[in-house]
This record gives sequence, C-alpha cells and structure tokens, in this order.
Amino acid sequence: MDVMTTVDAAVAAHTRGPDSPPLLTDTIGAVLAATAARVPQRDALVDRASGVRLTYAEFHTAVRGLAAGLLRGGLRPGDRLGLWSPNRHEWVLVQYATAEIGVVLVTLNPAYRQAELEYALNQSGASVAVAAPSFKDSDYAAMLDTARAACPALREVIVFDSPDWAQLTATPTAEELQQVADIAAGLHHDDPINIQYTSGTTGFPKGATLTHANIGNNGYVVGSLLGYTETDRICLPVPFYHCFGMVMGNLAATSCGAAMVIPAPAFDPAATLAAVSDERCTSLYGVPTMFIAELALLDRVDAANYDLSSLRTGIMAGSPCPEHVMRQVVSRMHMPEVSICYGMTETSPVSTQTRVDDPLHRRVATVGRVGPHLEIKVVDADGATVRRGDTGELCTRGYSVMAGYWGEPEKTAAVLDDDGWMHTGALAVIDDEGYVCITGRIKDMVIRGGENIYPREIEEFLYTHPDILDAQVIGVPDERYGEELMAWVRLREGSAELTAESLREFATGQIARHKIPKYVHVVDEFPMTVTGKVRKVAMREQATEMLGL
Repeated sequence: MDVMTTVDAAVAAHTRGPDSPPLLTDTIGAVLAATAARVPQRDALVDRASGVRLTYAEFHTAVRGLAAGLLRGGLRPGDRLGLWSPNRHEWVLVQYATAEIGVVLVTLNPAYRQAELEYALNQSGASVAVAAPSFKDSDYAAMLDTARAACPALREVIVFDSPDWAQLTATPTAEELQQVADIAAGLHHDDPINIQYTSGTTGFPKGATLTHANIGNNGYVVGSLLGYTETDRICLPVPFYHCFGMVMGNLAATSCGAAMVIPAPAFDPAATLAAVSDERCTSLYGVPTMFIAELALLDRVDAANYDLSSLRTGIMAGSPCPEHVMRQVVSRMHMPEVSICYGMTETSPVSTQTRVDDPLHRRVATVGRVGPHLEIKVVDADGATVRRGDTGELCTRGYSVMAGYWGEPEKTAAVLDDDGWMHTGALAVIDDEGYVCITGRIKDMVIRGGENIYPREIEEFLYTHPDILDAQVIGVPDERYGEELMAWVRLREGSAELTAESLREFATGQIARHKIPKYVHVVDEFPMTVTGKVRKVAMREQATEMLGL
C-alpha cells in the first residue's frame, strides 16, 4: 500500500500526466515496420562521417538483414549482446536488429577502460560483443581480445569493417528472413530489450533493465510532446550508448518517421552546426555544455557560415541550463520550442519535460511537468507525501520505470518499492501548477557535462593507490562542465607528495577520463559530524572557497 499522509490531496505534491497520446503496445520492431510502411522514401538515417544515407525502406531492410545475421550466428531471444562504439550508423542498425529478435542490447560507454568493460560484459553475461575497431586512444579490438580471458560467457567478438561484420550483414535468404519474422511475432512489448549501466554508489555499476514498452514509449511520448512528424530531422550529437541518444533521439525519430542525423562519431561543435545547416535539421539535442560550445563557435566565426534557420525545437538535458544560455539558444540558434527534460536511466529516461509552449522562465527555472501516463510525488524521509512547495525526494511511477537491475534483486528493492514507485534520490519541489524544480541530490552524485558520476565509485578506485589511506570525492562548481571532481585524500605515513597530475597519471587507462578528479587536496583529517560521518557539504563549501570558484 502507498504510505498514507494527512496532507490534503488538493495541496499534496503528487501529480499525474495526461492520458494522451495513447501508449504504444507493439514491440520496437513492429513500430519500425509500421513507420517504414507509412513513409518508405523518407530519410531514416544519415551518417555524415561515413556518407551513409538510408531511407526508411532501406533502413528496415538493413535492420532485418542484420537480425538474420545475428540469428545465423547463434543468438536467440534473451541472449545478451554488448555494443561498444561511438556514434555510427552501424550502432543504430545493431540497436534495432537486436530489438527485432529479442536479443538484449548491453550498451557500453565508449570511454570504458579494461576493468569497466570486463565488469559490464561479465555482469550482463554477454555472449557476443560488437564493436568499432577503435576510438580516440582506445583500441577496442585489442581490449576485447584481452577481455576474452576474463569473460567466460563471451564467445564471439565482431568488429565493424571486418570480414566477420561483412558476413553478419550478408544478404539473408528468404528462409532466414522468415525466421526473423517468426521470432518477432512471438515477442511481447514487456520483454527486456536493453541493459544500461549506471554508476553505482558501492563502487560497481548497476544494469538498469529496460523493456520495449519502457524505452519505445518514452521515445514516442517525448517526440510527441515536441510535435515530431516525418518532416522533422533530428541532429544527434549526444551519445547513443545513453538513453539521451538511443531513446529520446533514435526511438523518438522512428516512432514518427523523422530522420536521425549523426553529425560525427563524438561531439564536435563545428560538425554539429554544419550538420544542422547542410541537412536542414529541425531539432538539435545536447547537454548545456554542448550548446555553450556551439554558441562559442558562433562567436568566433562568421555566423553566416551556418544556416540554422531550419531549427525550431530540440532537447537540453543532463544538467541545469543557465538562463543566459537558454536565451541565446532560443534567439541565436532559432530554437523557440526547445525543451528541458529530466529523468534517469532507470526511468527510460524522461519523467518530466517542458512543453514547447511553456514560457522561457519555466524552461530555465524548472524541469517541466510530469509526462503523459506517468505520475510523480515528493516524499519526506518517512515516505509520506509532502505539501506542494516543500522539498523532499522525487518518486515516479508508470510505464517508464525499469524492470529492475539486471541480476540484482536486492539493489532493485532498495529503489523500487512494492507499489511501483521509483525513488530517484533527487530532492525536488512541485509547485501549484505542477512544475518541478530539482533542488539537489540525496546521494552525492556529481553531474559533469551531463555524465552522472557517483563519488563512491571513484573513492573505491582511489583506494587502490599505494599512497592513499582514505579518500573522499566531491563535486565542485565548474564553468564549462557544471561540476568537476575533487578528491580529498589522506596519505599513508612516509608517502611522497600526491598532485592532481600524478593522480591523473595513475588513473589514466584504469578508469574513464571523465571520472578522474581534476583537483586533489591532501588533508590530515576530513570534516566530520559528531557521530563520525564525513561532512561532504562542509568539504564542498571549503573547496569552493579554496579554489576561488
């Protein structure tokens, strides 16, 4: 039973979204098939780096062909496939091909290092990994070859551009396509289809398990609120391994027939603006730091180089947007209908969203209202619903809530209660008109440039340093990324001096770059409460003053 409260329902911080548009009841594959039949000659996918352009008819054919190849390789519904690559057209093909036959897609962060890669592959039990050959300074093929010894379930590695990939994408026979169709017909929209790893407070990531209904509907609803039709073209510089790219981007597009435009494998402001201009994109996505970089580029070059007049909307999410940035995005980038979204991987991800006709101050000061077919509430420490205007933990319930953490029922039960409420860990306020303001985080999560980082994970790694006795990691303000990581450390007696540079050298190649602390502060003791708990609030206050931030 839900926790009862004495707060009058009229003033309770509890609200439900509208019942329209109606939710999809088909699988992702069935939705794609319907779109391809409706708008076969419309652009589905444009990969600027490779020059690949596919109409919906071509895209659907390629997806079904790849699905046949996966079956030919021995994969079956429920098997897990790890996908490790920056943004490329092949990434999107694998996303939809796995959904077509019920294979669970395990999305791997392109920034993973060896230990992180092996943990995700092992924890998910992935039997096949598909990857780009390399990216930046990471040799994916070599790292996966090394991972074979540590990942007993991993039986096959397929690298893009290789003979194995060519064999996987070879023209299927009629019998193979019939096998794809037969399997697709037997799938259910509540089947798990995706595992996305989120940084864990215990030092290990947790695999949020998401279904066709979770992510298919979230993409569809987000796109509907943006007014997407087959005339829209969505520029996607955000990474596909995260819900922002693959759900709010790809699945939103294919549910309504819009085009997915990949400006580059990784974010590049010039490539992004060129893609908008050349492809006449109507929508642009990004975290605030991406928009800041794009605006800075417009300041440095002749703005006439980039014709952004085709834009009308887009999504900004991942961290709070400064008001002056939002105003420039609206005016200088021709995005009067830009939307702010809030959510988490465990909720597929979007729970609240500003509408295209919301006034600017609502899009700056809030994260919008609850989405269709969802409900939210704000509760106190005892689980009772608070009054509107009061602060508490934000909880959400509805179609978007994950099936659970893969293979971890205890961790699932810690955040997902018996009544279906997902406890987000975010501190929030709901006002009288239903708008939500996120005021902080119960846990000490740091959001750096849209990446969620949990300090405990970094602290666990720092303990492996031979000179570090104890470590505490906090987020400190940063003009470019919103927040940066700072490590407070206690050193072992007789240890050499520890600097940010020497710590970065130690960490490079061991953990992802964005998890390496920018600042290091060596102390004899941490600020503590009288009960012996570390006071991270005091640490942040001292650090902000110490660093002149």
